[in-house]
Formats: sequence, structure tokens, C-alpha cells
Amino acid sequence: MASLAFNSVATTKSGSFARAFSGISLYNPFLLSSAAKLVESTEQAGVDVEAPVVVITGASRGIGRAVALALGKAGCKVLVNYPRSSKEAEKVSKEIESCGGQAMTFGGDVSKEEDVESMMKTVVDQWGTVDILINNAGVTRDTLLMRMKKSQWQEVIDLNLTGVFLCTQVYTVAVFLIRPELESSSKKTFFQRDLFPCCRLLAKVMMKKKRRIVNISSVVGLVGNAGQANYSAAKAGVIGLTKSVAKEYASRNITVNAVAPGFIA
Repeated sequence: MASLAFNSVATTKSGSFARAFSGISLYNPFLLSSAAKLVESTEQAGVDVEAPVVVITGASRGIGRAVALALGKAGCKVLVNYPRSSKEAEKVSKEIESCGGQAMTFGGDVSKEEDVESMMKTVVDQWGTVDILINNAGVTRDTLLMRMKKSQWQEVIDLNLTGVFLCTQVYTVAVFLIRPELESSSKKTFFQRDLFPCCRLLAKVMMKKKRRIVNISSVVGLVGNAGQANYSAAKAGVIGLTKSVAKEYASRNITVNAVAPGFIA
């Protein structure tokens, strides 16, 4: 996870952060000036309020598609995530672009950490930041509990709940470029020892911006539904996760909320 943070830094306009600072002491004037340039370039590369960068998971159809089109047409830069077929995602992207917006597509399974990391790195490479994360991807495998296979339970939990956890965590790393354990690590690598303070400097700039995380839950997570024990548990988990993360991120200028839709035709 920490490696993603430093890879993200390397995408700024000032060039490769890792290459620029390789083998140089933190107190070297060149390092400090490079860090200052990095902060300056990041501020310049930051998306203005009229064009926030939005990542929407499961955005090729349904609720995700509707949200992607609405935000894209409103002027946002939208990454349209899809799980398998790119055909529907490309249609969403082209519709956004036809209205003068900017969009890109990314195929990836949000229940897989490597896919989530690659997705976040892709959008940061392209647009320099992520302002809004909408965790929408989900799946149902409906059956009565007494007939439910473990694989049906696990698939729904993995995508609907673990996917939200992974996207939220990796998003935070991509935005703030730091991990808490770096501060307490007694055995620090070069990147942790020399680059970490510069990442902290950059993080101060990033924290000035207001960011949003919106998780799509469901009323089923509140009231339950026969034949959807797996889905109900996952969506209830999303609500609990949202409340906890909101408390953690409030001081970091990130609001975290959940939307619980009813039946969607």
C-alpha cells in the first residue's frame, strides 16, 4: 500500500519524485527545493472547483451510470469503472464527452486490492488527483439462507462491503500519500525516512481541499429482506463502515456519507 503512495507522487508535473530524490539526504538543499517545487506543481495541477475528479465504481449501468452521466454533464471529470465488459462503460464515457465533459473507463474488480490500486493510480496519472469517490459497485446472489452456498455469501460480501473498504483505503492513500504506520516504524526504508517528510509537506496542501466519499448502501441494510441475507449483511456493513470512517476522516476535510436507495427497477 505504501508503494502506491509514492507511485502517486511520481505522477505530478514535476516528474518522478522517487528519481528526483534517489540517494539524496533530506537536508540536502536540492531535496528541499525539489519538495517545494513538488508542492507548487501539485497546487497548480489541482482540479478547480468547476471540474472535480470523480471515481465511480460500477458505473457502466444502473445507479452508477445515472450518477456518472449527471456528474459528467455537470462538468466533472469522471472515471467510469466497470467489472467485465467495456462496451457499456464506453457508451457512458462517450455520452459524457458528447456533452463537453471528460471521462475515462477502467475495468477492474473492486474486491481485488491490485485492481483498486491500479484504478486509483490511473486516474491520478491522468488528472492529478481524486476529489470524489462514489462506491457504487455491487452484486446480488439471492437465495434463502438455508440454501445459500458459502461462495454466494462470500461473493456478495467481497464486492459490496470489502470493495468499499478497499476503495476507501486506497483512495485515502492516493490523496494524502502517507500511511500512519510510517510514523511509528522503527526500521524505515529510504522512502520512509527521506521521502516521508516531503509527503507530509504535500499532504498539508492536499488537506486544504474538501473531498467527498459517497457509499451506496440500501434500505435492505436497514430492514432486511427474505432471500437476501448476504446482501442485507453487506449493506448494513456499509452503513456501519461509513459512520466509522466519517469520524476518522472529519479532521482530514473529507466528508463520508451513505445513500440507502429503495427498490430500483
